[in-house]
Amino acid sequence: MLIIGIAGGTGSGKTTVVNQIVKQLPTDEVCVISQDSYYKETTSLSYDERTKINFDHPRAIDFELLIKHLKELKKGKTIKQPVYSFVTHNRTEDFVKTHPRKVVIVEGILIFNSEELRSLFEIKIFVHAETDERLIRRVRRDITERGRDIDEVLNRYQTTLKPMHQQFIEPTKNFADIIIPNDRYNTVAIDVVRSVINERL
Repeated sequence: MLIIGIAGGTGSGKTTVVNQIVKQLPTDEVCVISQDSYYKETTSLSYDERTKINFDHPRAIDFELLIKHLKELKKGKTIKQPVYSFVTHNRTEDFVKTHPRKVVIVEGILIFNSEELRSLFEIKIFVHAETDERLIRRVRRDITERGRDIDEVLNRYQTTLKPMHQQFIEPTKNFADIIIPNDRYNTVAIDVVRSVINERL
């Protein structure tokens, strides 16, 4: 099993890169695990308390469960991947049954912050995009997909997203084996990744 970690700031284009890699592989040989599924369970908190959680800080992530699940996949076991709701800011009661595959892609903004998790990645990719580009994508996504208003999105960006990116995400670029500049459709970088995957498999 080949485990690939794909990190990068919010709105950097990680999903696009993941999709480009997945497209190159047979569907029964690859699965994707999102860090977003592994935000900590917060049922004990009220909705107002949950809205105040800093979701861009490493302590918001249940790294322990994510690491446990990856190790189980490596042993050939099927896992129950949690389903997280950005509307309620909590895990739902649903789960996604995820089977072991030849290639497992883990993507998320904070996945390089855990040394134990990093050690499980055989290839580490960081997707880089300019700040203004990431902000535009984040605003569009939060308004259309998550029901936020523009003031809320911009306020959160200034007070939380930007400082957290500078403190916890940008520095993890140093752990990457491959850095993909996502200012265009980057066929060269994707070809390199595909070659590495084929070589390892």
